[in-house]
Amino acid sequence: AAPTVPGYSPGFKKPPAMLRLKRKRLRKSDPVVAPPPPCGAAPRAPSAPARRNPFSSLDNAPRAAGTSRPREGVPRPPPPAGGSPSAAPFWQLLESVCEDKPARREEPSERTDILTLTDDLHLSVAVPKVPSSPRHEFPADWSVKTRLLFMSSQPFTWAEHLKAQEEAQGFAQHCRAIETNLPQSVQEPKLSTELRCAFQQSLVYWLHPSLPWLQLFPRIGADRKIAGKASPWSQDEALQQVLMSDWSVSFTSLYNLLKAKLCPYFYVCTYQFTVLFRAAGLAGSDIITAVISPTTRGLREAMRSEGIEFSLPLVEESRTRKQKNSEGNFETEVTNSLKVGNCMEDGQEPAPSDDDDESFSWLEEMGVQDKVKKPDTISIKLRKEKHEVQMDHKPESLALVRGTNTFTLLNFLINCKSIVAAAGPQAGLPPTLLSPVAFRGGTMQTLKARSINAKARVHLAYEDIFSLEVIGPVMPHSLHSLTMLLKSAQRGAFSAVLYTHEPTAVFNTSLDNANPALNKETIRKDLPTCGLHPKTLDQLSQCPTLGKDSIRFLEMKDYAYTWKS
Repeated sequence: AAPTVPGYSPGFKKPPAMLRLKRKRLRKSDPVVAPPPPCGAAPRAPSAPARRNPFSSLDNAPRAAGTSRPREGVPRPPPPAGGSPSAAPFWQLLESVCEDKPARREEPSERTDILTLTDDLHLSVAVPKVPSSPRHEFPADWSVKTRLLFMSSQPFTWAEHLKAQEEAQGFAQHCRAIETNLPQSVQEPKLSTELRCAFQQSLVYWLHPSLPWLQLFPRIGADRKIAGKASPWSQDEALQQVLMSDWSVSFTSLYNLLKAKLCPYFYVCTYQFTVLFRAAGLAGSDIITAVISPTTRGLREAMRSEGIEFSLPLVEESRTRKQKNSEGNFETEVTNSLKVGNCMEDGQEPAPSDDDDESFSWLEEMGVQDKVKKPDTISIKLRKEKHEVQMDHKPESLALVRGTNTFTLLNFLINCKSIVAAAGPQAGLPPTLLSPVAFRGGTMQTLKARSINAKARVHLAYEDIFSLEVIGPVMPHSLHSLTMLLKSAQRGAFSAVLYTHEPTAVFNTSLDNANPALNKETIRKDLPTCGLHPKTLDQLSQCPTLGKDSIRFLEMKDYAYTWKS
């Protein structure tokens, strides 16, 4: 057998074994065997260099013991100052982390999470496109996040292993809408009971329906995750009617709370689209609003037939932009018209316009109007509606409903059978209701949070990065509440990677006729018991400024925010 070389561990197991078997056969078939060298004689140099294993990578090639492995194109981090023996294991760990290793079997979940976290940290180190100057508050983000990854140089031990009393106190503070005001910097976060209770309070949300064995958010594109799970209602119409009746009661309860300004907003998540209802005073609007995305031509026609008045803000914005561009080119058009007039004076004919192509009067002048088939009215209508059909399932299909039309939309969604899938894994399953406050039929749920420690490469060096991962439907108020807690606990220095549920990113579009100068005092008087912190309420009352995008990266330094969308 070939001698074992220290440090040689090929990524493939079978090809080297086949090569060893082949070498054994060659040695057995060779009749001439060289005698061993006499004692004391110098070893004979080989006539040809040893053949390298073709199945091994460059970093995995066999090498003699004691020799360093070459790394081309990647500078090795400098050794620690002084070269103390105690620092050797630390640098060996860094070397093992940063080297490119061949694919292996998956490690346990904790190790996989740490590697995934390291990848996220490498992505977040890149310089983001942030506003020119830091701000003390980041804009409101109305999209729903599926995962948050907070990172800081300070540990998150204060968020671990909450006591039963602290957990119960956090639930009580949420249900009673108790406002928690922390100092700018908490000296001992792990020992701060107020901080730990507020953290539990910020993780609470309300959900309907509650089926613990099913993941009810997100619903768009969730067939694979729901497939194979028990769904006794899929073939039972009576059970489907009971579920929809219960869902209608919960939906109506949420709308009544919204109308009474006891609920700031809530989401209705179907398997095809998502609806965001917002109370009056939020997002720069003084009346109730509802935004739907994505929509289809069939859904919009059904809403029109029910008498629901709505607008398409992004489509109207595109038309306004085109009109401004045409006004900007007015002088050019005037100049061109003068040139055309000069050409006509010289006896030349003007160039045909686009309107002339749509006219059929020239057929009559040629006398062939009966021989050429003209497009019928249906074809012309389909041609005009081509753009409307093309924007289906896209962010541009966002529909905005305002005022009393939201109540008509409520009745439409309750009676609309298409909001529930007729076939597939989600067949017969009512839409998901997400709310920051309690409502009839709602179930209290909490976001899953855990802390992870890892090493991240920052400027050719490795630093201990402490992270806090939050998984679940993170709504706008939860994001703002968590950042306020981290601002105090992490001493005004942390960063976050935000994972957005993409169909909801368009909810950051600015509303029509929004009032950016909405009086804050009026909002506080109108929404005193909606369950949100006053600072969170101030943020959500501002006009949306992110457009079709959402915040992907958020960073705080010296108590000032920068972000990337």
